[in-house]
Amino acid sequence: DEFIRSPPRKTVRFGGTLSDILLKYEKGDTTDFELLKHQLSDPDIKDAQIINWLHEFRTSVAYLTKELEQLVNILLKLPWLRRSREVVEEYLGFLGNLVSAQTVHLRPCLRMIVSQFVPPRITIREDNVDISDSDDDDENLSENFNTCHRALQTVARYVPSTPQFLMPILVEYFPFINKSERTLECYVHNLLRVTVYLPTLRLQILELIIEKLLKLDVSTPQQDIEDAEETANNSGGEEKSTEEGLFDMEEDEERKGNKVVSSSSERMAHPLAERLDILMTILFAYIKDVCHVDGKLNINNTKDLYRDLVSVFDKLILPTHASCHVQYFMFYICSFKLGLAEAFLDHLWKKLQDPNNPSVIRQTAGSYIGSFLARAKFVPVVTVKACMDLLVNWMHKYIDNQDKGANAYCDVALHGPFYSTCQAVFYTLVFRHKQLLDGNLRKGLSYLQSLNFERIVMCQLNPLKICIPSVVNLFAAITRKYQLVFCYTIIERNNRQFIPVVRSGTGGDLVQTCTNPLDSFFPFDPYILKRSKKTIDPLYQFWEELSAEDLEDLKKPIKKGTSEDEDDDFLKGETPQNDGVVGIAPNSYESSTRSPVSSIGSPPDCYVPFP
Repeated sequence: DEFIRSPPRKTVRFGGTLSDILLKYEKGDTTDFELLKHQLSDPDIKDAQIINWLHEFRTSVAYLTKELEQLVNILLKLPWLRRSREVVEEYLGFLGNLVSAQTVHLRPCLRMIVSQFVPPRITIREDNVDISDSDDDDENLSENFNTCHRALQTVARYVPSTPQFLMPILVEYFPFINKSERTLECYVHNLLRVTVYLPTLRLQILELIIEKLLKLDVSTPQQDIEDAEETANNSGGEEKSTEEGLFDMEEDEERKGNKVVSSSSERMAHPLAERLDILMTILFAYIKDVCHVDGKLNINNTKDLYRDLVSVFDKLILPTHASCHVQYFMFYICSFKLGLAEAFLDHLWKKLQDPNNPSVIRQTAGSYIGSFLARAKFVPVVTVKACMDLLVNWMHKYIDNQDKGANAYCDVALHGPFYSTCQAVFYTLVFRHKQLLDGNLRKGLSYLQSLNFERIVMCQLNPLKICIPSVVNLFAAITRKYQLVFCYTIIERNNRQFIPVVRSGTGGDLVQTCTNPLDSFFPFDPYILKRSKKTIDPLYQFWEELSAEDLEDLKKPIKKGTSEDEDDDFLKGETPQNDGVVGIAPNSYESSTRSPVSSIGSPPDCYVPFP
């Protein structure tokens, strides 16, 4: 009775039903059709009108062929996201019916959904100029994104081939790097959410995101970032800013945009570095959430993600020279389990020793091995020893092979991978020598002597001439202290053989000495992006500046024939714990006694004084 007495639902109607209008249009009568288009395009269209029309369209999708593409495009432009729940549900139902009956409209539907992955545009008029950017104050933004993902899942459920059509659209709609931080943050976050319910796209999406991050990274050298920070500090800093926080990456939890207050100390002064920092924070959060279920590491999830990330690393990161920050996604995932760190080192080792790989890739793999062993606090000494054994044995075999041939002379072009491996070993020893000697000095010294550094240093290939001076000089000081090898005679001879290069310019002649013939860099030099470095710092082996006492101490050799008690006394004063902060590293930019500034370029000729 109640149903019979209730008035019928109000409809805004002109003429017959939708099917009548479409039939008339096919016969050439376009009057009602034009009225229909006009009403659907009306910006002031009411929720009730949208629901009524969508209800009719759902039952008439058979008529919406390719010829009515214009009408479908108008329907796809309807402002359905910011409407009532009834409108949203009706629209999702319409999308499902449309793509299942007329797959010809799949691409436009996907484009419409992906276009909503960023905040809506707002236009502000200043001095007769329209300034347009994303709207950060939309309270329903998180809910709208949820609805977009529901829509995408609906389409994917009806059309199994959705992923192959979706990927080119995700690439096409990726915002330019000069868009606002918020726009980039939202888009990258939504891309990563897509990987949760369309796992077949994960590798391609990670590749897309990391490729964009890499472009940001190489556009912002560390020196530029530090210069911008210094300028900002000198000018009194920046105003405090408030920005939206990250959403939880767990798919089954309700997402709400948390407002995270970023003080001026957390904002990067360099605009591109600020964008990179935000996006790296999202990537780290995603890696953590995928690998951990209910707070515990899920081995299968972690292995699967590791494989995808290694694939992206090989394709994008390894061939890129002197990126500063993006490669840390491998550093981070390897910290979850020692097995992953060992797998990564093994992967790099295979790249290094394979003669079929290009020389530049082999050299870069050597740089990654040395930097990873030196900087990863989570890699234990036993693993460092295993890697040192592999690398040093390979170097000795390489020397054996070259001694018999006609190429047994110092040449970067011929022996690049060998020199890169030498530098990796020297660099690792500079960082890890105290830990290698920890516990039992005699046993530690016996191990280091077994590596036979003297043969490597004295060979015809002359690695000390090619490796970066700051690394060579600390290596020389340490090996002299422990009487492993005396390098200074060779270093002096090499210095006399350096031929300065004279370059003429408008400012006069400039005399330069090439101190980095390998053009090498250390990929895990200090991470300087303020927000995301909070994730990396607890895993990172720092190095403090060498004091005058340390430099003096390096001049004093260890006496041979010391007793066990004397060994222990020495260790008490000498060896830091593994988790302690150890001092500053030599890197490829600064000297051995200065803080690192950049991982690009060559250090000045600054040496530990000869004894």
